[in-house]
Amino acid sequence: MNRMPTQSARRSTKKKTAKKKVAKKTTARKAPARKKSVAKKIPAKTAKKTAKRKAPRKKLRGKKISIASIASTTTGFEEKFPLRTCIDKSGRAKNAPKLSDEMLRKIMHYMVLNRELDERLTKLQRQGRIGFHIGSVGEEALMIGTAAALKPTDWVVPCYREMGVALYRGMNLDQVVANMFGTADDPVQGRQMPCHYVDKEHNFLSISSPVGTQIAQAAGLGWAMRLRNSNDASIVYFGDGATSEGDFHVGMNFAGVYDAATVFICRNNQWAISTPLSGQTASETIAQKAIAYGMNGERVDGNDPLAVYAATTEALERARTGGGPTLLEMCTYRVGAHSTSDDPRSYREQDEVDPWIAKDPIERFGQYLKRKKLWNDEEAVRIGEQIEAELQAAIKKAEATPKPPISSLFTDVFAQQTQMLTEQQAELEATLAAGYIPKAH
Repeated sequence: MNRMPTQSARRSTKKKTAKKKVAKKTTARKAPARKKSVAKKIPAKTAKKTAKRKAPRKKLRGKKISIASIASTTTGFEEKFPLRTCIDKSGRAKNAPKLSDEMLRKIMHYMVLNRELDERLTKLQRQGRIGFHIGSVGEEALMIGTAAALKPTDWVVPCYREMGVALYRGMNLDQVVANMFGTADDPVQGRQMPCHYVDKEHNFLSISSPVGTQIAQAAGLGWAMRLRNSNDASIVYFGDGATSEGDFHVGMNFAGVYDAATVFICRNNQWAISTPLSGQTASETIAQKAIAYGMNGERVDGNDPLAVYAATTEALERARTGGGPTLLEMCTYRVGAHSTSDDPRSYREQDEVDPWIAKDPIERFGQYLKRKKLWNDEEAVRIGEQIEAELQAAIKKAEATPKPPISSLFTDVFAQQTQMLTEQQAELEATLAAGYIPKAH
């Protein structure tokens, strides 16, 4: 049964309704005041900062920023990083380092060896006798000039064109050729592709295919030398294409922060396979990148072995004495293909190549040596015949040497072979002994 509300109950309900109405009116009146109070609470400094942050966006939308004005602040680095040269076109030298006649002859010998070996290996690949080759024709001055500046106890972290560096430091020619054929005499036992060798005896690290990974490794070596108070240094080689890799930034930045005893050799041969330098970086030079990492940077004529030697020697001395790392941009040109798998005619004109062929570093250094009575046509023929005989003997030996044994699949994985690997090796050898021949895929 529903009861009618009492008078007291009705009064109570009216009071509650009246309070709600008053509350709503008060809220409506105070709302504008609350908005004003929020606006007043913003500090003047914050408002200014906010305005500053928004200003650039307005300029960009209105296209008020001049690209030309930005470019003017990033140009002129070719003047700040002049090209270091010693030998001119006629063979005359200026500010050349003082080297003995014996050392000058040695540099020339290994430049010629580097060239002859490159050309012979390319022919072997075309004949189907080896699978691959990546050479450095036209870049011999860069290779041998830097190698000559190193001490035997320094560490070399190569890219994959530094065959001449390995040979100059003492790696046996038979071992280099064995790597190309993948024989049992190959230092890496055929586990890597051709041109991926290693020479532990002469502190020449293993070559790896990934672009730029060796840069950070070299920085770590340089830092270790500083921690040990060593008088040695590390040197690392890489192409202009590697400067686009994150490893370049990581290695350079680390070396700059920790003053690593490392010299960075950028082989700027103008092409990273089919990508020209202009498609690699917007910087005028690669040497200027050293500024961002707080280290020394220099551009060097990579076709001048004396300029290369002088710049590398100074950089190594700086690294050894706590002066920090250095980036050396070796300016040269890749006159041949990137590798035997490449055909540069598909992406560049011969007119671009011809001027660099005329700048042949062997011819140029030969002119210098002739002026010093250390080189002539008869000497060139004699050295050529000597190198040819050495190459023929190394190739003959490699082709007569068997491939690495099956056991090489399991050795060198651990310092001491594990039981599991030993069992796997025994199983494979038993399977092959039973006459099983795996199908080619």
